[in-house]
Amino acid sequence: MGRYIAKRCMYIIAVFILLSFMLFSLYRLMPANRAYTDAKSEIQALKNSIPASERETKFEELYLKYQRLYGTDTDNTMILYLRWLGLYPYYDGKCNGIFQGNFGHSYEYNQPVVEMIGPAFRNSVMIGLIAEIFVFAITIPLGILCAVKRGSRLDRGVQTFSLIGFSTPSFITYIMFILLFASVLRIFPVSGIKTPGSNYTGLAWIKDTAYYIALPVIALVFGHLAYNIRITRASMLDALSLDCVRTARAKGLSRNKVIFSHAWRNALIPLVSVFVSSFFGVIYGAIMLESMFIIKGMGLMFLSATRAADYDVIMFIEVIYVFIGLLQNLIIDLCYGIVDPRVRISK
Repeated sequence: MGRYIAKRCMYIIAVFILLSFMLFSLYRLMPANRAYTDAKSEIQALKNSIPASERETKFEELYLKYQRLYGTDTDNTMILYLRWLGLYPYYDGKCNGIFQGNFGHSYEYNQPVVEMIGPAFRNSVMIGLIAEIFVFAITIPLGILCAVKRGSRLDRGVQTFSLIGFSTPSFITYIMFILLFASVLRIFPVSGIKTPGSNYTGLAWIKDTAYYIALPVIALVFGHLAYNIRITRASMLDALSLDCVRTARAKGLSRNKVIFSHAWRNALIPLVSVFVSSFFGVIYGAIMLESMFIIKGMGLMFLSATRAADYDVIMFIEVIYVFIGLLQNLIIDLCYGIVDPRVRISK
């Protein structure tokens, strides 16, 4: 097991480097030139003190200065990538990249990227984690019950609900929830994550935050229920038809022991990837949800950074996504070995 994890970690590092380089090269094609924009702004501010005949020369000097400052004074993509990592020196001979703790500076908000990511990360994880807890608490028992009582009124009703929910686009669901609970019934606020201008602490902060995130959480739970219920029910039905489960019934084991000790254990095998992916998915943030409810999370930040061509923010978020995705795959494989005793990781 230890050798397998070590090999997978080496694989993660190799794939991470490859994917980050591909993303770096791709986003370098964006029509955004921070050095040019800053040089243009400075020359505009100095135009009254510089003769017209010298402005072009001054602009070239400023442009080169900012290129050297941002490390873009070369067209070599590999050198730019190594500078971003902190493995190749800038013009002044110093390395100042990720390995030196410099994750970039937001051009749009004029602050370090790390300082921006913290609150956004916390908001996305808070909403996503609460929603996933409710999703698991509802889908697991309901999926098992529908499989055990296949064809009953409960099963047909849940399947109808799942079909409707699965077929409805998420943005339609969010609009319906906003119109019903925020505009018509006025039970919850339309947007935000706290009362504007508030500075609550302790229990007051919990109450205020819970009031504001209740509607996004409900909408997110509703959107995830349909798929999770369907796949839990399908996995449980397959498990109930296995020979080992039939043998357990023939031995006279109690119904609960057959369902939870034999059938559910086998049903978990295909569900591992779904549950682990859903858990890690809270880190990504929901772009559609956060943009419609105006929640300053990872999804909304990524969307805003893309619109503003805020390169450093985009790359930092993408790097997080890549790393979490690779780590997620490793944990899924390890969970398979825990859930299914037949899986033995030896090589």
